[in-house]
Amino acid sequence: MDRAEVVAALIWRGDTFLICQRPKNKARGLLWEFVGGKVEAGESKQAALQRECREELGIGVSVGEPFFEVTHTYPDLEVHLTLFYATIEEGEPQLLEHNDLRWISPSEIDDFDFCPADEVILEEIKRQHGADA
Repeated sequence: MDRAEVVAALIWRGDTFLICQRPKNKARGLLWEFVGGKVEAGESKQAALQRECREELGIGVSVGEPFFEVTHTYPDLEVHLTLFYATIEEGEPQLLEHNDLRWISPSEIDDFDFCPADEVILEEIKRQHGADA
């Protein structure tokens, strides 16, 4: 089975964070996820995340500390996902690749169908940011 090193961005704006809906023609189409993608050969995780944010949303980001790491096995792929805190330095997110994007609060997480690899991360966001409050 293929294994992919994947990076994603947790971008906060006030008390909301950015989620993106996958294009319907891709694997796990129309599920929600964090912006990001695969790390290419010779690329650092931080550089990969900056490239993916430019390609997918047209934004420049500064990459901070990792928020969470998880390994998830899909039927076709095993992914090791590192979610980093990130801050938009330039631009406003645009739909260059995704079907939709939203800014949501932790209390709205359960209203969206996310990729299975993200579920444990979302539970941690709810735990740290008081979605039960």
